[in-house]
Amino acid sequence: MATIHITGDDHADQVLTDDPFALVVGMMLDQQYPMEHAFRGPAKVLDRFGSIEPARIAAADPEEFAALCSTPPAIHRFPGSMAARLQALAALVEERYDGHAERIWTEAADGKDLLKRVMEMPGFGKQKAQIFVALLAKQLDVRPAGWEAAVGAYAEEGYRSVADVVDTDSLQKVRDYKKQKKAAAKAATAR
Repeated sequence: MATIHITGDDHADQVLTDDPFALVVGMMLDQQYPMEHAFRGPAKVLDRFGSIEPARIAAADPEEFAALCSTPPAIHRFPGSMAARLQALAALVEERYDGHAERIWTEAADGKDLLKRVMEMPGFGKQKAQIFVALLAKQLDVRPAGWEAAVGAYAEEGYRSVADVVDTDSLQKVRDYKKQKKAAAKAATAR
């Protein structure tokens, strides 16, 4: 299996590499928060809670789990709502996939089915789901038939999203690309 290099932190990247659920959690946390910090969240949960297993997270006391997620450095800039969403995500993975997050992609019929499965998870809209499917394809070689059509431009070469981050240099290129897109959108709205 390929090693994930998103966070700039060897321990956090190893957690993402070793545990498919951790990778899903990192992607779920990747909103309104710098991507490398979002993807460090699963390692924080593992270090503080002692587990990243969906069953244990889903069964945790919500107040205690939220407090653990809020402890500085928090897992997200909105740690309380993200702790609740993480528990909902863990419950879904436990109920639907027997706690084995990798079944989301190993059992998908094709790219369209994989995208649908990812979009069913809490915190995953269409764009985020497309980025996650692209990340699976580009970094873990999970490429069911039709994945490119399912993810659109995220399948292309370049530095569009976290799917293209493999080191600090590519992280900066993705950040620059996102800045350009925001500036262009702002300029278009100003017209």
